[in-house]
Amino acid sequence: MEITSEEIVFHIQKAKKGKQDAFKFLLDYYWNEVYGFQVKRVRNELEAEDITIEAFAKAFDKIETFDENYTFSTWLIAISKNIQIDKTRKKNASIYINTTDTSNEQVQKIVDHSPTPEDKLITEQNLAELLQYIKQLKPHYQEVINLRYFQEMSYNDISETLEEPLNNVKVRLLRARKLLAEIITQKG
Repeated sequence: MEITSEEIVFHIQKAKKGKQDAFKFLLDYYWNEVYGFQVKRVRNELEAEDITIEAFAKAFDKIETFDENYTFSTWLIAISKNIQIDKTRKKNASIYINTTDTSNEQVQKIVDHSPTPEDKLITEQNLAELLQYIKQLKPHYQEVINLRYFQEMSYNDISETLEEPLNNVKVRLLRARKLLAEIITQKG
């Protein structure tokens, strides 16, 4: 099914109003494009994934600044490219300080409340089966799922535990839920 540019703009406008389903749509729709771009650049899947998560976190944090006369994917790619360049510079300078300009802002755009369809699908699973599905995820996705669903931590607590910016945690959890829901749906 082809998605029109009008639909994209509609979701961007909803995201600007803080609507959870719009963030989820944009993440799902653009993930492969941004991730694929980064895999080609850094030639490392884990690093590409981290950069992609950070890029979405930053984009969602700054979404109200996005000009709808431009292409959203180009904006996302530019953000991811800048993050990757920064990371490379830091690595090359052998100074790696874990900073982000969103760390001081308590970003509440991706709301912590109402269960998503993925949440419902995840919680309806038999525990033994669910643990088998979770084991199929990459370790950093297993970790956020464990902290969120089994240790019942808030986004803020997960952020502190993992020593990662809140926005990165939110995006990683969105992505983990989507991947887990796909695994459950395929097996079901």
